[in-house]
Amino acid sequence: MPATPPRFAVLGAGAVGGYYGGLLARAGVPVVLIGRPAFVQAVRAQGLRLQTAAFDERIRVAADTDAAAAAGADVVLVCVKSGDTEAAGAALRPHLGPHTAVLSLQNGVDNAERLACVLGRPVVPVVVYVAAGVEAPGHVRHHGRGELVLAPFAQAARVQAAFAQAGVATTVSDAVPQALWTKLVINCAYNALSAITARPYGWLWAQSGVPELLRQVVRECVAVAAADGINLDAAALEADVARIATSMATQLSSTARDLLRGHTTEIDHLNGYVVARARAHGLPAPVNQALQTLVHLLESGRGA
Repeated sequence: MPATPPRFAVLGAGAVGGYYGGLLARAGVPVVLIGRPAFVQAVRAQGLRLQTAAFDERIRVAADTDAAAAAGADVVLVCVKSGDTEAAGAALRPHLGPHTAVLSLQNGVDNAERLACVLGRPVVPVVVYVAAGVEAPGHVRHHGRGELVLAPFAQAARVQAAFAQAGVATTVSDAVPQALWTKLVINCAYNALSAITARPYGWLWAQSGVPELLRQVVRECVAVAAADGINLDAAALEADVARIATSMATQLSSTARDLLRGHTTEIDHLNGYVVARARAHGLPAPVNQALQTLVHLLESGRGA
């Protein structure tokens, strides 16, 4: 007989959490989605609408607004915004079992560490490679990719088996810190500029001066990462940034979508994180600082 899959809870069910939680539920893995009231109400009323290139279905899955719904879960996927990490950890902590695995599927490089401090237990950092968005409450649309890279942990094989059942490719790697930094650099290159202009990556790359600006962002990030003990290949990252202009030409950044919807952005955990670490090491990061400041200005102006 096949092994019984672990029970999953997804804390912060939105684009990323809704996508992976929806795939798991569709495959028969027990899941509860924990999210905002509008999202939860829609899922409870009509199921989670998960729209991909392969299917467009409504998936029946448990949903709740209270972190207490995570009680009894074998695995908790934390998918909240970086700025909500500590609050999410405090809400989650009383409901974790002694052997519950907590995985951070968040942007940035330090969320697992911050979450572990609040929970008083190890948290598994996960690199997420997916393009997805919330089209409406309870409606998640997948735009591309979907693989996960997990740091090693005791229950990894069982978790990987559940994701495989759901059609999600996963690998376990000791190089997750480097991968998280690599993803951060790409986000620093495109997210803020896409938000400032409300334009997709392909359009940005085609504008005069933008390729060189993005190369400057990459160089600053690589220098800061090196000071933090993470060695990155600047030339390879610059090539990745150039490729993304074509492979994700129509993609609008998550920071841009946050601004357009009136949500708080994660800019302080992207370009702002690089700026903070640069200050800690006495390094300059003027381009990242300018991008962070401009996004803050747009956030302030939106509320004026």
